[in-house]
Amino acid sequence: MDAIAQGTGAAEAAPARRIAEFAAGLDYDAIPEPVRARARIQILDGLGVGLAANAYPFAGRAVAGLVALAGTEGGDCTVIGRAERLPVRDAALANGILVHGLDFDDTHLASIVHATAACLPCALSLGEALDAHGRDLLVAYAAGMEVAIRIGAAAKGGFHHAGFHATGIVSHFSSAVVAGKLLGLTAERIAAAQGIVSSTAGGLQVFLEDGAWTKRFHPGWGAVAGITAARLAQHGFVGPARPYEGRFGLFETHLQAHAGEAEVARLTEGLGTRWLLAESAIKPYPVCHFVHGAADAAIALHAEIPDPAAIAAVRVLIPGPTLPIVAEPAAEKARPGTDYAAKFSAPFVIATCLLRGRFGLQELAPEALRDPRILALCARTRCEADPDTAFPAYFSGGVEVELADGRRLRRHVRVNSGAGERALDEAAASAKFLAAAGMAFDAARAERARQAILAIDRAPVRETARALAAR
Repeated sequence: MDAIAQGTGAAEAAPARRIAEFAAGLDYDAIPEPVRARARIQILDGLGVGLAANAYPFAGRAVAGLVALAGTEGGDCTVIGRAERLPVRDAALANGILVHGLDFDDTHLASIVHATAACLPCALSLGEALDAHGRDLLVAYAAGMEVAIRIGAAAKGGFHHAGFHATGIVSHFSSAVVAGKLLGLTAERIAAAQGIVSSTAGGLQVFLEDGAWTKRFHPGWGAVAGITAARLAQHGFVGPARPYEGRFGLFETHLQAHAGEAEVARLTEGLGTRWLLAESAIKPYPVCHFVHGAADAAIALHAEIPDPAAIAAVRVLIPGPTLPIVAEPAAEKARPGTDYAAKFSAPFVIATCLLRGRFGLQELAPEALRDPRILALCARTRCEADPDTAFPAYFSGGVEVELADGRRLRRHVRVNSGAGERALDEAAASAKFLAAAGMAFDAARAERARQAILAIDRAPVRETARALAAR
């Protein structure tokens, strides 16, 4: 008898077991084609952002460290946009760092998790190592996405409030499910893998203090844990049957004072019938999603401001619960010292949008961080809770500009671009991909990669991986 099935019948009804049964029984045809189509678009987006990340110093330094860990034996798994090849877990970590490294990857708004970053690194690297077919990758990715999103939804923003990076936590569980599915594990073993990663899940938000690189590391580390847990479970290692609920489960231990707000039932609510992955929002701006509505408003106001020097003051309205992350402490947010700190600075993002009428990767270049006009406007910007927010369904935001002549200009955006009815379609996601991939590949290679990714479920994973590797 399988070890995880021993004991009380309560384990049978535990959310981990119900998730495991969903994942173990899921097949390609059970996923509606519109959901599969959305999954391809989100995979395209994640891989494009991963390619672009190679233009930044953190990518080379992270891969150098992982190459050193691999030693002389090396490995045979692809690192997105690079010539290096690594063992499967090191490749998954590297790819996680790349996909999430620019904070330009998708977000499920209500769950506040970067779901693709929490699933794709594991699916790509383990799928390549196993010589799996792309159909199997897509199924495993879809199963993991549903898990990552539901854990975030059940926590109701509590991970962030308690000082944890939600994606860093959920990626352990979603990757355990992804890996278990790719390995063809039984429901009992996939349940065990979730139990095992309950002892590895973490990720502190302390990076917010100084723009450190650790947030980039979190989802890839979850992939490492998920692959490890699935392999251990495959060989009979026993994990706790109730990793999510109860006195010592995930929500009680990680949500702390917010544990009572969690809704554990959301872990399995609609599982297999309502596909939440299709609700994820692809980012149009490479900054924290919490400020996207306000960024939309600021860009709209840009054309109405005849002379940027005439801006006397700026009032930014963002969801109240997000203020500690993107607006506090105010003095530090007004002068971000790194590109990563700038991504989490509402004053910097909004000042830039007002002055330049855009916010792309170039707006995070060193010269942009030192732009005296932007920094001067940051100093005249204050952030407040948005009384008309649709958060957490959408990351609404508004901007009010006071001009030197006393006039006030206002814009408010309820549904941020990239979300809901404003979601990026395949054409828009392809344009974003080609721009991002162009930072690593020439135009012809970027287009070939785009075509390979959008056909990911019609070819072996190794073929897609080859289209992503540097030559």
